[in-house]
Amino acid sequence: MLEWKEEYAIGVPLIDEQHQKLFEIGNRLYELLENYILDDKYDKIVAIIQELREYTKYHFASEEQYMLQIKYPKYFSQKVEHDDFIAKIEEVELKEIDENQDQYIRDLLVFVFNWILEHIIKKDKLITSSS
Repeated sequence: MLEWKEEYAIGVPLIDEQHQKLFEIGNRLYELLENYILDDKYDKIVAIIQELREYTKYHFASEEQYMLQIKYPKYFSQKVEHDDFIAKIEEVELKEIDENQDQYIRDLLVFVFNWILEHIIKKDKLITSSS
């Protein structure tokens, strides 16, 4: 489980709220992993991954618009990272999910949580510190 901390805030309320929503989506995936009562998690996994895909695209578009608005000098490197993340999430193989659901959720969680934390702390924090 990933807990939002104020130290993750970048100081732009809209972006901070969207980052918190990404944490919330990731945590629902974690809760699904920890659900030992539910045998077949496939449909729920697919639904959460689809929500993650859609929300991530929405969030990145908002963040990129903000960066353009303030003329953030590292906009293009941020955009490349965003596009790479989206490509990774788009690569999710539904067949792989069905074969070993818990392992797939675990691997996806590690990727998503690590990426989000690293990106917010090392990249997004620079957006507001440069303006």
